[in-house]
Amino acid sequence: MTTARRAHLLITLVLAGLLVAELIVLTYRGRWLHSFLVVCLLVFTAAPLARRLHSGAALIPSEIHLVGVLFAFASIFLGEVLDYYERIWWWDDALHATAGLLLGLVGFMLVYALNKNEHVDMQMPPAFIAMFAFFFSIGVGALWEIFEYAMDSFAGLTMQKPTPGDPTGLSDTMTDLIVDAVGAAAVSLAGYRYMRQPRKAYLDSWGRRFIEKHPRLFER
Repeated sequence: MTTARRAHLLITLVLAGLLVAELIVLTYRGRWLHSFLVVCLLVFTAAPLARRLHSGAALIPSEIHLVGVLFAFASIFLGEVLDYYERIWWWDDALHATAGLLLGLVGFMLVYALNKNEHVDMQMPPAFIAMFAFFFSIGVGALWEIFEYAMDSFAGLTMQKPTPGDPTGLSDTMTDLIVDAVGAAAVSLAGYRYMRQPRKAYLDSWGRRFIEKHPRLFER
């Protein structure tokens, strides 16, 4: 097992342990809605890992799974269940800024790895890869806002926070999307500048390793 896989396994197990402990507390207190959220998050956290341990094949790449788990843990568990959104005024903005950076990085790495795949004839220019990373991050951020709206509408949560002068939560949603866009733009511009440099040994090496670890993602 590589160092990266050991780190992924350790982080996932720690988060799963925290979720199980909190689930016991929530169930004891009769907080059924939050218990349901924790169960959903626990399934999302543990299912890909269980599949890898059972069959040896990853359901999704470990890098993408870890990013998704950390964001969901910080947003749903810390933000909603432990009420960090109310306790820490900047928690929501910091979370979306980080998500914009990480999702932009994931989008950038996916297309860059595809660009280095010898089975793909088309070579995408740096500008296209940077644009894809930007819009990938924005798209996932928009889907998250739809999820927040659905949870508020059907589960009675307040993931879209009312702000002074705007009880609807629209300002909160737009602020989140703007922060996502700023983070995505920062990663996209940095990635574009990096690809324009003559030496990209580390990134090329990462792209090859990613293709070797997840060949089914790049099959025709």
